[in-house]
Amino acid sequence: MPKQKTKSGAKKRFKFTATGKIKVAAAGKRHGMIKRSTKFIRNARGTMVLKDCDEGIVKKYMPYNR
Repeated sequence: MPKQKTKSGAKKRFKFTATGKIKVAAAGKRHGMIKRSTKFIRNARGTMVLKDCDEGIVKKYMPYNR
């Protein structure tokens, strides 16, 4: 059997925790920060854990990181 390929965009954007959950950076922070509220900018700082419904999609993209 040939090896499965990892999506190269996914391996740049997602990291796995030790328990198998997926860490992801906050969205919506690249530009246009003037129109964003201070609360949004503060809450979107750092990384967050991906929701369970989206986790299956990312795990399909990264078959060897489970």
